[in-house]
Amino acid sequence: MPQTPPFSAMFDSSGYNRNLYQSTEDSCGGLYYHDNNLLSGSLEALIQHLVPNVDYYPDNQIRKIAPKILQLLTEWTETFPYDFRDERMMRNLKDLAHRIASGEETYRKNVQQMIQCLIRKLAALSQYEEVLAKISSTSTDRLTLLKTKPQSIQRDIISVCSDPYTLAQQLTHIELERLNYIGPEEFVQAFVQKDPLDNDKSCYSERKKTRNLEAYVEWFNRLSYLVATEICMPVKKKHRARMIEYFIDVARECFNIGNFNSLMAIISGMNMSPVSRLKKTWAKVKTAKFDVLEHQMDPSSNFYNYRTALRGAAQRSLTAHSSREKIVIPFFSLLIKDIYFLNEGCANRLPNGHVNFEKFWELAKQVSEFMTWKQVECPFERDRKILQYLLTVPVFSEDALYLASYESEGPENHIEKDRWKSLRSSLLGRV
Repeated sequence: MPQTPPFSAMFDSSGYNRNLYQSTEDSCGGLYYHDNNLLSGSLEALIQHLVPNVDYYPDNQIRKIAPKILQLLTEWTETFPYDFRDERMMRNLKDLAHRIASGEETYRKNVQQMIQCLIRKLAALSQYEEVLAKISSTSTDRLTLLKTKPQSIQRDIISVCSDPYTLAQQLTHIELERLNYIGPEEFVQAFVQKDPLDNDKSCYSERKKTRNLEAYVEWFNRLSYLVATEICMPVKKKHRARMIEYFIDVARECFNIGNFNSLMAIISGMNMSPVSRLKKTWAKVKTAKFDVLEHQMDPSSNFYNYRTALRGAAQRSLTAHSSREKIVIPFFSLLIKDIYFLNEGCANRLPNGHVNFEKFWELAKQVSEFMTWKQVECPFERDRKILQYLLTVPVFSEDALYLASYESEGPENHIEKDRWKSLRSSLLGRV
């Protein structure tokens, strides 16, 4: 099944080289450099290098310290705004900002603008999370709704949006909106159980926030189940075949747009056992286009074909002449795994106790690329009716999918017959 498991169960880093990056280069005050890039160093040396004291100023000019600190805080609040959802962090930020603002008038205006921008971002995040919670609280299993209010879900996705290209565009709207609310710090907090450079085990326990990242993974699972539900729902074989061909066209357009996450979710939904077992239905489908898409997302050789296509989309985005050409939406579960294995496979500290900066440069590179992709504005016109359907229409559970599949095309062996009887009894109250 395509459902993505919880983060704790997603990964297995056995056999991975934990000391991939080990290097000794030019030394300067306990910090090691290569081509003017910091490779490693002790935490104490880094602090000594950055923090001014009576005899030492990093820039050797005291008047530069205030604007440098303001620049750092501005970049911090713009890039990692979710850090400041923690009341302690916000309190410390305001305290430091007040000290800076007590100087020149220019600093005071910049500090005020920085704080206001941060508050707006956090307010927008809270509103978004309230919408997600509302959608989640109103979700209903489709089978339950069929039994209680069958007239309420007589529509299917084709009756709501007959054009597969339009549906691919609306899926891209959802993807980009949800990507936009994922903070880069959520990648760190998703994997780190404690501060890797500190012995304080409770460092992240109160601040670990990955709800937007997890909501995006849940969206992938929902789309997969929605696809399977729409295919298994129709009573007539020709209608099921038509639905499969429709989603093949949607998936193909997602590929053309650069929306690889929706593409993979659709393929996963079509490969779910309740769908793939419908042999009579698939016999009526022209599968050539689907075979091409499956080849593009083939997991063999560590998703080599997909990674090649992703690099092509990323290159297109760099030289884009239109908003549409800028769109790059990666297969998110694979992106998470890549970052996880980089984090787990390389040591935070080198054998000499120095911080392994080369590892953190590579992590920053991957997350920075994602940050660029998530900031793209969707160029397609929003269709509220289609978006509402995609986000809120009830979908079948796994058991309900199997039951619908068996009702459409009967069981083929004793195991399937026994399961069919069990599902009819438990879900429909029939024998």
